[in-house]
Amino acid sequence: MASTEAIPNSLRCVVVTPEETVLDTTAEFIALPLFDGEVGIGRHHSPMIGRMGYGELRIRNGDETSRYYVDGGFVQVADNVVSVLTNRSLAVDSLDAEVAEEQLKTALSTTTTGDEQLAIRDRTISQARAQIRMARKPK
Repeated sequence: MASTEAIPNSLRCVVVTPEETVLDTTAEFIALPLFDGEVGIGRHHSPMIGRMGYGELRIRNGDETSRYYVDGGFVQVADNVVSVLTNRSLAVDSLDAEVAEEQLKTALSTTTTGDEQLAIRDRTISQARAQIRMARKPK
């Protein structure tokens, strides 16, 4: 984990799941998936709270970019701190496109009989597609 001491012109990024603090680091720029599109956050960004979608969290520091899969949740931006609350966060290297493809195939072939089952199936499809997209993206 990177140091969290203040670096001029940087942001603090904290990613928390129900089980643990996954990441607490500094960054120059952060991009994350909102429910309705991607948002980029730099230093002195306006305060905001947003609902996150499934997809890629990118953290840029100089020439280095770290990539993580985030599984929905919420983001809060205030005072150069980006707080991400998500169900799951994985480093992109941990993603397996074949496993995600199998989950997608299973979800697409599942018959649903009610609104709750339909919502679960749609969520699984969105999660699998985001993981496949990230796992196949060139590094």
